Amino acid sequence: MTTCRTAIRTPNRSHKGTAKGLWYASIADVGEGIRRRTISPAGLVRATLARIDRLDRQLNAFITVLADQALEQAKVAEAELDAGHWRGPLHGIPVGIKDMFDTAGIRTTAAFEHFKNRVPARDAVAVRRLTDAGAVIIGKTNMHKLAMGTTSTDSCFGPVRNPWNPAYIAGGSSGGSAAAVAAGLCFATLDTDAIGSCRLPASCCGVTGYKGTYGLVSNEGVLEGEPVDESVLWLAHAAVTTRSVMDAALMLSILSEPDAGAKRGDLAALERGARPRIGVVTNVSADEQVTTAFDAAVDVLRKLGAVRDATAPFDNSGFDVRRIEADRRTIVGSLLADIDVLVLPTTAATTPTIEDAAADPQALSAQNTMFANYYGLPAISVRCGSDRDGLPLGLQIVGKPGDDRTVLRVAHLYQNATTWSRKHPVD
Repeated sequence: MTTCRTAIRTPNRSHKGTAKGLWYASIADVGEGIRRRTISPAGLVRATLARIDRLDRQLNAFITVLADQALEQAKVAEAELDAGHWRGPLHGIPVGIKDMFDTAGIRTTAAFEHFKNRVPARDAVAVRRLTDAGAVIIGKTNMHKLAMGTTSTDSCFGPVRNPWNPAYIAGGSSGGSAAAVAAGLCFATLDTDAIGSCRLPASCCGVTGYKGTYGLVSNEGVLEGEPVDESVLWLAHAAVTTRSVMDAALMLSILSEPDAGAKRGDLAALERGARPRIGVVTNVSADEQVTTAFDAAVDVLRKLGAVRDATAPFDNSGFDVRRIEADRRTIVGSLLADIDVLVLPTTAATTPTIEDAAADPQALSAQNTMFANYYGLPAISVRCGSDRDGLPLGLQIVGKPGDDRTVLRVAHLYQNATTWSRKHPVD
């Protein structure tokens, strides 16, 4: 199969601030190091490209690696710092873009054979927000073809492999993004989530996947000009993949639309607030390994908030777009009147192997995630355990429309109370 990555120049000299420990450092910490000039953006990008060259031969997380452009962006970032201009915490930070978002002059393929040479003329709105904030676009991530599956095995550029075990799927459709973030090939990615496409791979790869309230982050420029089914327009949310909730909140502070109306708050708000009211979903279907990890997560949550039983609207999953607006208006009163968030497993079963998933594009069920897309609810997946094969498992937290802050806060409290987010697949 033809590979579709640009050449990567491996560095032949050291650069300050590119120590091994940075691969899994927070965006805030690395960004502060760049601001204080203890970390060189150019050195960080060169080291990141070398790491991609070493690890992505097996993972296949990227479709296109933008070596030359990323190095140029890093040099611009350094020149701006020399001139006393710091753009903020993403200044000089390498990020990836799911190959659904248009990038000016850079092919955007959606892993689809007929789009292999598709080169858009302008950036998607969310991509432009990232570059305006000083982020360095390190590459376009691999995915399930046209975002029409949950495994990321069906791509004209080859399947994405899970960094915890390459015999297993990375989830989909944003599988390349989750694999890249989990393996330390970039610090965050911009993604899409239509039925769980960001949260499912986040669960499989042990990272944080967040989709906000419908409209929180712009979808303008996702395969712009290509025909799109109306149901996809209603279900698709822009999303982010990071290693921590704090990093997700930071990304959203840059990406969120100013008129989206979501209660985001600043990062400090994640550390404080009233004791959350948590609804534990009881009508969920999951296998024994998933249930065991989820029950352990609920035990942690009991110490963090007021916990009660709740149900999720799985039985209304016909998802009729003719009534979707009315359903979104009534969901708070019918489901979330007495609680702040719902919690449930992200997946219904453990992660399948690539061999077992090859014949079924929906081999990883979206039965636990799709309702949040239909109702436009903010939802996140954070790691809460491992299966018997050592593959990660995810805890999903779903909130009220517009109340992204509470979803992020509960996820942050859980992440701080456990060690799962500090485990990584490779050095």
